[in-house]
Amino acid sequence: MTLSALREHLLSLPGATEDTPFGPEYLVYRIAGKMFALVRWQTEPMQVNLKCNPDLALLLREIHPEVTPGWHMNKQHWNTVTLTASLATDLWQGWIKHSYEQVCAGLPKRQRPDAHAEHRSLNPS
Repeated sequence: MTLSALREHLLSLPGATEDTPFGPEYLVYRIAGKMFALVRWQTEPMQVNLKCNPDLALLLREIHPEVTPGWHMNKQHWNTVTLTASLATDLWQGWIKHSYEQVCAGLPKRQRPDAHAEHRSLNPS
């Protein structure tokens, strides 16, 4: 897992932005100003905090040793995922998507990204 691959994946989500409000050692990813991921990129291995449905958060912690209660976050709604070499890519990418969707669901409809907007503008009907 490289930082560039992780950043590329996080920023590929519609409307995602990156900033560093807590200092350069923490990369924060937001949608419409709301955080969906916090990356501690200087840890070895890297760690990412992700928002999670509370019931799923508990289940993931039981099943995966890489998943722990959110570091410096609300432990009910956030998990910390340690991006070990043995953690399958589809798992962490799915958890990022879940976090993103959890945050999007809490946004007013007018602030939610429309993943198909580009396609509609290219193919007017």
